[in-house]
Amino acid sequence: MISAYIDRFEEDKAVLLLGDDMKKCNFPKSCLPDGLAEGDYITIDIACDKEATEAAEDEARKLMGLD
Repeated sequence: MISAYIDRFEEDKAVLLLGDDMKKCNFPKSCLPDGLAEGDYITIDIACDKEATEAAEDEARKLMGLD
């Protein structure tokens, strides 16, 4: 999990400061839960979706005629 601080909102983006290093990241505001405000801390959990990856690879092979 990644800890993030909501530094500010700019139009349709949220400027997040990620992790201990506070790396700046622009993130779509529409992807955040309602009710968050500048100064709030959030956590972000990123995981690989293996099923979606395999489905995309299968589709690509079909389109290239390799299946």
